[in-house]
Amino acid sequence: MQVKIVNRSHHELPQYQTEEAAGLDLRANLETPLVLKPLERALVPTGLYMELPKGFEGQIRPRSGLAYKHGLTVLNSPGTIDSDYRGELKVLLVNLSNDAFEVKDGERVAQLVIAEHKQAELIAVETLDDTVRGAGGFGSTGKH
Repeated sequence: MQVKIVNRSHHELPQYQTEEAAGLDLRANLETPLVLKPLERALVPTGLYMELPKGFEGQIRPRSGLAYKHGLTVLNSPGTIDSDYRGELKVLLVNLSNDAFEVKDGERVAQLVIAEHKQAELIAVETLDDTVRGAGGFGSTGKH
C-alpha cells in the first residue's frame, strides 16, 4: 500500500525500525526543546501531513521505551487519524512520572500504525442474543 505524505519537518520520513515492525516512528519537530513537567501534557508537532486511502486509519500509539523508562505515553491512545484528515500529525504526550522530561527535536515520541477498518451499519433492536459471558466485564473473564 502506498501512502502520500508531505514532510515539512527537518527530519527524514518515518521508518519501520525492523522488517516486521507494525509501527512507524514519529519524531518531534521542534524549534526548541519542550519540557513536560509531571502530569503535564502537550501536543508535539511532527511536521508531517498524510493522505491515507479510504478504509484505512492511522493509529498514534506510545513508544514502549519512553513509557517504561520515563513515564511518557500518548494520552488518547491510540489517537485516530481518519483518512479524510489533512492537517499536521501531532502527538498528545503526557508525562505520568514524578520527574520533568525534556522532549528534544528529532526524538522518536510515538509510533504510527496504519490499519484497515470498516464502518458499521447500526441496527436498533430491543434485545441482544444471550452468551455465556453475558454482561460480565472489567475483569469478569479472569475470575476462577
